[in-house]
Amino acid sequence: MAASKTGPMTHLSPIEQAGAQLLRIHNLIYRKTNGWIGHRIPGAPPNLLLHTTGAKTGQPRTTSLTYARDGDSYLIVASNGGASRYPGWYHNLRKHPDCEINVGPRRFPVSAQQVNPDDAEYLRLWQIVNKNNANRYTGYQRKTSRPIPVFVLTPR
Repeated sequence: MAASKTGPMTHLSPIEQAGAQLLRIHNLIYRKTNGWIGHRIPGAPPNLLLHTTGAKTGQPRTTSLTYARDGDSYLIVASNGGASRYPGWYHNLRKHPDCEINVGPRRFPVSAQQVNPDDAEYLRLWQIVNKNNANRYTGYQRKTSRPIPVFVLTPR
């Protein structure tokens, strides 16, 4: 079903909307198999499952996100496809930075640290994640006036 003109995907092109639908299916499979299927998709960066606690509800939340590595840490980006609003998981991590991730079927605890464009490490981390994701994040940043932060997930 296509998004309405006021729907959440109106900032995406038709091709990006189709891709978003495929990602929803991928996310469902990855979650339902507890990471056994969906970690790697041919031609795409690897995915992890981010397990957070809802900022408002306190309920468990899980989403699939592409990631890059920086040493022992995992890097994720709160791009939301260049939308003007942050993704839901962004608010969850801000309130509850201790969470868990699945990398494939391996689940383990991590602590999240937000890195913003005015932080010293941002440019280096941005280059890692942007290169890892075929420079998509640069395009997403052009679509929105909000800063797009990188989160560093460090195993505990």
